[in-house]
Amino acid sequence: MTLKIRVIAPDKIVWDAEAEEIILPSSTGQLGILSGHIPLLTALDIGVMRVRINKEWKPIILLGGFAEIKNDDITILVNGAEEVNELNLEEAKVKLEDATKILENATTSKEKIEATQNLRKVKARLQAAIINTN
Repeated sequence: MTLKIRVIAPDKIVWDAEAEEIILPSSTGQLGILSGHIPLLTALDIGVMRVRINKEWKPIILLGGFAEIKNDDITILVNGAEEVNELNLEEAKVKLEDATKILENATTSKEKIEATQNLRKVKARLQAAIINTN
């Protein structure tokens, strides 16, 4: 059996396909969903959603939102999403170092919040790059 998955961002439908399994970056940790899962509504964090199709994992970066699971139908509403086609692992590591330095040098509350959000996005991109290379 398969799951019907739709990822919807404010400006477009990012994903609309069937999959065997999905792992979501929920606000309480990684959440694995297989066919027959009980109905669920969960908040999503910035992180990598992994979708398994034909025994291959595809990462998609989610920038926070909500997911509803009901009758093998998963609807994911997100603030933003990035499909991962090609990410350079070394470049992602450099960007992580840069984002960490920016956070360390932030002085105002606004700078700290923006730097923290950016760091979380950069970490998700690095995680996706690692998944994509495996």
